Amino acid sequence: MRPEGPAPYATNPAESRGRLHAEEESRYRSPFQRDRDRIIHASAFRRLKHKTQVFIEHEGDYFRTRLTHSIEVAQVARTIAAALGLNTELAEAVALAHDLGHPPFGHTGEEALDALMAPYGGFDHNAQALRIVTHLERHYAEWDGLNLTWETLEGIAKHNGPVLPPLPWALEAYERLQSLELSTHASAEAQAAALSDDIAYSHHDLHDGLRAELFSTDELAELPVLRECFAEVDKTYPDLNYYRRRHEALRRFFGILVEDVIDLALKTLGDLSPQNVAEVRHAGKMVVRFSEPLWQDLKVIRTFLFHRMYRAPAVVEMREQVTQVVEELFPLYMAAPENLPRQWRKDVAEAEGDTALARIVCDYIAGMTDRFAIQEHQRLTGRPTVVAPGVMNAR
Repeated sequence: MRPEGPAPYATNPAESRGRLHAEEESRYRSPFQRDRDRIIHASAFRRLKHKTQVFIEHEGDYFRTRLTHSIEVAQVARTIAAALGLNTELAEAVALAHDLGHPPFGHTGEEALDALMAPYGGFDHNAQALRIVTHLERHYAEWDGLNLTWETLEGIAKHNGPVLPPLPWALEAYERLQSLELSTHASAEAQAAALSDDIAYSHHDLHDGLRAELFSTDELAELPVLRECFAEVDKTYPDLNYYRRRHEALRRFFGILVEDVIDLALKTLGDLSPQNVAEVRHAGKMVVRFSEPLWQDLKVIRTFLFHRMYRAPAVVEMREQVTQVVEELFPLYMAAPENLPRQWRKDVAEAEGDTALARIVCDYIAGMTDRFAIQEHQRLTGRPTVVAPGVMNAR
């Protein structure tokens, strides 16, 4: 049963644990609205428009980027949060920030950076998102970062569940300043944002794969869940053209995913009957998740995407090319950090040892867009950087 008004387990902005740096709150915006607005105005958020989701940013105007993906995730998160009686502004803030830490070239770029950073503590995009909003965004006079509320930072750090040792170094460093209680689950709002991420990419990767002609509509119509979606469209609109037919089927698939999460979460929360957000954090399980039958069907769909899209021959070729870009940029900056922009040179001058320098170089590369990484590679190597058209693996 849908709660009327805020549920007892919703995060109450009036009871926020506050910000690391005390500041006067807005007269007109709640703390979580203010967090959302700061994220939207962050430099790292704007750069998402030129970062890979599945296809490299320059490959087409209609494919999703990290920015459009994040907007879709936020839209779903607000829907789920509203249906569950949660705080929609907190769910939206976490959703908008969840991919801020992604480097250029999607998960391929992340894998390359993680390998390069292995001697210096590794690289994790979730931890990098927290590092961006607490340290790397430097626009305010009195602090580094965006000075977000504890609840938003918690959601960014552990929306996918508890984070157990060994911690990514960026999380460990922040824990020394302010504990985010990483061993527990996050709020229901953050969990809604995490499931919204799964819903968004499960839907739009199919849509983008069709547009790229990596598989056919007929092949999709044989997959679990989608089979019923196409059958319903064909029954209702027997003469529909192929483009509208597949859009209608994927629209129904999208709705099924959202409704499944809401229905199960309402039942789970009704059974648990948490009286506050702390009881959600200590429930011992995710309270916002897919039902088991749908989750099993989604695994079949994701296996299909892995083989037909994420590991298509064009993808493999592209992965090799962009991995080389990242692998060659890193040692070039390590050997000559004077190639970093002027605003980074104070950090370089204060760096003590190779680990500190490597983390500065990593921060810089991770912040690059796809196009800027390619341009910098060409500038620093002195040779054309050829990145052939093709599909990038994002997951």
